[in-house]
Amino acid sequence: MSKRIWKVMVVLVGLALLIAACAPASTPTQAPTQPPAEPTQPPAQPTQPPAEPTQAPTGGIDCMGAKPGDELTMLYQWSGQEEARLNEILKPLVDACGIVIKPESTRDQALLDTKVQAGTPPDVAFWNVAQLVQYQDKLVPMDVLGAHRENYADFFVQPGTINGKWLGLPVKADIKTIIWYSPAVFKAKGYTVPTTWEELDALVEKMVANGDVPWSMGFESGDATGWTGSDFIQDILLVKRGPQYVLDIIDGKVPYNDAGVKEAYEIYGKWAKDPKYTVGGAQGTLSTGFLDAIYKVFSDPPEAMMVRQSGFAGGEIARKYPDLVYGEDYDFFMVPGAQGLQGGADWMMAFRDTPAVRALVAYLSSELGGANWAKAGFDLSPNKGATGNYTDPALLKKGEMLANTQGFTPDIGDTIPGGFGKAEWTGIIEFINGTKDLDTVLADIAKVQAEALGK
Repeated sequence: MSKRIWKVMVVLVGLALLIAACAPASTPTQAPTQPPAEPTQPPAQPTQPPAEPTQAPTGGIDCMGAKPGDELTMLYQWSGQEEARLNEILKPLVDACGIVIKPESTRDQALLDTKVQAGTPPDVAFWNVAQLVQYQDKLVPMDVLGAHRENYADFFVQPGTINGKWLGLPVKADIKTIIWYSPAVFKAKGYTVPTTWEELDALVEKMVANGDVPWSMGFESGDATGWTGSDFIQDILLVKRGPQYVLDIIDGKVPYNDAGVKEAYEIYGKWAKDPKYTVGGAQGTLSTGFLDAIYKVFSDPPEAMMVRQSGFAGGEIARKYPDLVYGEDYDFFMVPGAQGLQGGADWMMAFRDTPAVRALVAYLSSELGGANWAKAGFDLSPNKGATGNYTDPALLKKGEMLANTQGFTPDIGDTIPGGFGKAEWTGIIEFINGTKDLDTVLADIAKVQAEALGK
């Protein structure tokens, strides 16, 4: 090769390197930190055929045709630590597909109503079953969007199915059917965790015989006083009658003054009215705040041996008594004998069919999405992929309960409309206070139930 040709080649290579060095670097797409701009287009009806739900491979994410820069607006009620955990869950999707998420957080459902009525809803919203019913004519079905139906038990799909259309994907859940206690106190007193309802009943009687108060059942909560009593009664129904019975009450197939409901009230009343069984007897149940009722089990010395309360109680115990150790000083067990769980769930609904929406639905409903939700510790995930992937020991335990349950029922009072919840709480107060006999109490509540459901 001649020296002239060699010099020409050197110059060309140098020019190429200089051009490459001056080219602008690509900018990675990140989740936004500011509220989304108001969308200007009306909600689009699905124009694409139903997506084929192809399970994302392990460690992989199906972008469903979404391209870097595609925007995805969403509205939800979470903030603070909850919002941070959601961002952690969504980060793999953002990183893999380059989707730009534009979130907005509010506790005011009226904001969602305003957006929907104005024809400018978010692409997706995370809200309640009531909104699935309310907006059913404006929502895109989950199977059209490519949701992985196989990763959800039937009892988690059914509440999100409105008039035959699967409109809501359950993304987050909490369970209520649990009893909190102190393992250290149980060990010191020779008590063992019951595994059947009969064992629980025998344990309660043993505690009474030993001079210990079994329950702390205070339910004072301002205008909502009585809600912890309705939760306890619903758990008794799950033991004695099962989840379908509870769902039949919610649908109005079983009237609230049915014999099964009366039985549950009588069992609850025996414990909630007598000072041998609960702190302060009936007056203590009526006047003790629901948070104070939790604390009494873990005070030194304890005022009671057990409290039936939702999953949030663990956080309250840790805040009140920071020196207590979970698993040693406080723990929980499932209400023994319950044939299903009582709890709440948050649902994702989609107002538009776009590649970005499809990517989100496919990801959150995939096994990978369920696993990432569990690892982030954002309560429980109804997705089967979450099983075994929780890192928090309490969530791991509750996750196993959720994975193995044969049914999941929403709160009766929260689900039946028309002021039923308030009527139920009022009736429970009257029952515990003795101002009305039980048959009259149940008949009054059943009347409100029938009116609310048009029966």
